[in-house]
Amino acid sequence: MSQTKEPYRGAAGARLAPGAGGTGGAPGAPGDRDARLARIQAAHERLMTLLAATHTAEFLEVGMTMSQAKVLYLVASAGEIHMAELPARLGVSLSTVSGLVDRLVDHDLVDRREDPADRRQVIVRPTAGGLAAMDRFHDLNARQLRELLDRVDPADLPQVERAYAVLVDAAASMPDAIRGADTAAATTAPRTVTDSRKEGL
Repeated sequence: MSQTKEPYRGAAGARLAPGAGGTGGAPGAPGDRDARLARIQAAHERLMTLLAATHTAEFLEVGMTMSQAKVLYLVASAGEIHMAELPARLGVSLSTVSGLVDRLVDHDLVDRREDPADRRQVIVRPTAGGLAAMDRFHDLNARQLRELLDRVDPADLPQVERAYAVLVDAAASMPDAIRGADTAAATTAPRTVTDSRKEGL
């Protein structure tokens, strides 16, 4: 039997007013920004935990770990990338990346080849199966977000929209994001977002 979805109205059961949840200090007071950032980070962690719990089984059906998904996402976003670039981009050792790429190759999600311009370099690129997996991640993420937004009070949606616009502008200003967008624009690889916070990368 279906249940009526109740709009989310904050932890105390009431809609949060603009500026609610602060420390009580005047804006710009010493420590106010750090305290606010800490609250935002805590809320983000809580949100990711709740979302992961609601769709864990569906993501596991894709058949890869979150660490592997991070590598596949990076490769698919770039279209192709030198193996030597991956450790710095992921913040891990080359041996760790090599093991992850090995597993993705075994599952026919990426392939490797020598760079014809420099045979010392190895190029990694997504296979058709890897791109299909990215499409599936994208579909799962999009459905998950829509289900979440359906539970938000319509009166609060403009705040959510504004917050996303601010975050997108901030993310777009990052050098790596600009470089990644330029690379992705030259490829047909799909782009998606996966939760990979706790997989050791």
